[in-house]
Amino acid sequence: MIETRLLRQFIVVAQELHFHKAAARLHMAQPPLSQAIARLEEKLGFSLLLRNRRGVTLTPAGADFLHSAQRTLETLEQGIQQARDVAQGLAGTLRISSLSLAGYPMLLASLRRFRQTLPGVRLALREMPSAGQLKALLNDDTDLAFMRDLPLPAGQIVSRLILDEPIVIALPHDHPQARASEVDLQDLATEDFVFTRQALGSGYHNQLMALCTAAGFTPKVAQEAERIHTLLGLVACGFGVALVPQSMADTALQGSVAYRPLSAVGTQSRPSIGLYMNWHRDNPSPQLQRFMALLDAHPPTA
Repeated sequence: MIETRLLRQFIVVAQELHFHKAAARLHMAQPPLSQAIARLEEKLGFSLLLRNRRGVTLTPAGADFLHSAQRTLETLEQGIQQARDVAQGLAGTLRISSLSLAGYPMLLASLRRFRQTLPGVRLALREMPSAGQLKALLNDDTDLAFMRDLPLPAGQIVSRLILDEPIVIALPHDHPQARASEVDLQDLATEDFVFTRQALGSGYHNQLMALCTAAGFTPKVAQEAERIHTLLGLVACGFGVALVPQSMADTALQGSVAYRPLSAVGTQSRPSIGLYMNWHRDNPSPQLQRFMALLDAHPPTA
């Protein structure tokens, strides 16, 4: 392995073609510099310089090696700067998992602001259900997760509520209550319901079930879906009705699904569901810290 110090010394000698001038530039005595170049030639196995009374000239091999030495040091400097930027959160990758971002323009605005502020950081985005996001956090497969409420392992995950959005009822467009100003959930007690599977997000699933319980009934689940967009497709086709976050009403199947507000349910005058931003307490990512600082300066708002 050739030391970078030897490469730097050789480059200065090759530029000056004079040991005394090169030693002055390097702030060292001439004899140690001559010895350093001799050691470099010995390591390489060929001569770099021709020395005579009139001065120093590069051998053909020395002239070629000069370009290699310069490229090597330039690449090293670039690598050091890139690593420094990664360490400071100015470059590198931030892994973000989320429910569908289409319904959350405030999150998209935050991501856009982050890209504009730190263009050197790559955002790696993945859509996945809440349960999958929690698993990804615990396995260090994501840095930041935008997900529904779930039981969290004590002391490991930090969770912050960023949005509390209304729950609405999704109805086939020809449903008798599709044009109602608001729907009493108890009036749908005999209807077929469509739910996403509990395994995809037990907190979300349980909260919707509890809402029906508060309205005085246990929903008859006629169909289950893997994704909420599939669930709404089933509603559009008449398989049943569904409880969904307001964000879905702004983005999905508006022509074939009617989204109506719910009237008070039990003690809840405005049934709602939270969207949480979660990260692992021990995550050392400087990119994550940069993102959190940006959100603190510009909180996402609905």
